[in-house]
Amino acid sequence: MKRILTIVRKEWAEVFRNKMVIFTIAFLPLIMTAIPLAMIYTTRDAAQSVGGGMDSGLPAEVTQSMCPEALSGAECFQVFMVSEFMMMFMLIPVAIPVTMAAYSVVGEKTTRSLEPLLATPITTAELLIGKCLAPVIPAVLATYAAFGLFALGSWLLVSNQRLLTALFDARWLIAIFIVGPLLAVMAVSFSLMISSRVTDPRVAEQVSMVIIVPVLAGFFGQIAGLFVLNKAIISWVALVMLLLDGLLVYLTTKVFQREQILTRWK
Repeated sequence: MKRILTIVRKEWAEVFRNKMVIFTIAFLPLIMTAIPLAMIYTTRDAAQSVGGGMDSGLPAEVTQSMCPEALSGAECFQVFMVSEFMMMFMLIPVAIPVTMAAYSVVGEKTTRSLEPLLATPITTAELLIGKCLAPVIPAVLATYAAFGLFALGSWLLVSNQRLLTALFDARWLIAIFIVGPLLAVMAVSFSLMISSRVTDPRVAEQVSMVIIVPVLAGFFGQIAGLFVLNKAIISWVALVMLLLDGLLVYLTTKVFQREQILTRWK
C-alpha cells in the first residue's frame, strides 16, 4: 500500500504542476452544474404557478418513471428537462482523468523517468493501481463536488419538497455515486492501455478521448427520445460498467509489459 501511495503522490506532483489540468478539473464541473441549475431557475416560476392537473405533454412512460402523482404537469416537465442533463454529469468522471492517464506512461517515457521507476522492486500491479488511482480520485471527487453544488443550488431554488425529492431520486444517486466512479475507472484503464502502446503523448491523448464518445452518444440519444433514463436502465448500466471495468483492468495488465516498454521504446 505504501508503494501505491508513493506512485499516487508522484503522479499528482507531476500533473498538478500544469495549471491547465487544474483549470479543467475546476471549470468542467462548474459548467456541468450551472446548466441544470439554470434550467431549474428559468422554469421554476411556471412550475409554481400551475395546478396539479396540468398536462406535462410528455409520453406516459416518461411521467410514470420520473414523476410522482402529486406533481403538476409543469413540475413533471421540469423534472424531465433537468434529468436530460444527467448524462452531462457523467462527462466529468470521463473527461477529467483521460488526459492525466493518457500521459501517465508514454509521457514518463519521453522524459526518461519511466525506466528508473520500472527498475525498482515495485510490482506491475502496484504500479498500475497507483497510476489508476491518481487520476480516478480527483475525477470522482470533482463529480461529487459538482453534484453537491447542484443539490445545494436546487435546494435554494426549489421550494416544493415533492419536486425536490423527484429531482434527486434513485436514478441520480445511482448515476453519481456508482456509475460515475465506474466510468472513471473505465476511462483511466482505456487510457493506460493506449499510453502503454504508443510512443507519442499527443497521440495517446487524442486516441484516449475516444472513450468520451459512448457518453456523448447516451446524452444525444436521450435528447432525441431514443430511450428514457429510468432507474432500471441506470442499474443495468452500472452492472455492465462493472463487468466492462473488470475486463479493461485485465487487458491493461496484459498490455503493460514492462520489459517490452524498456526495450521497444529506445
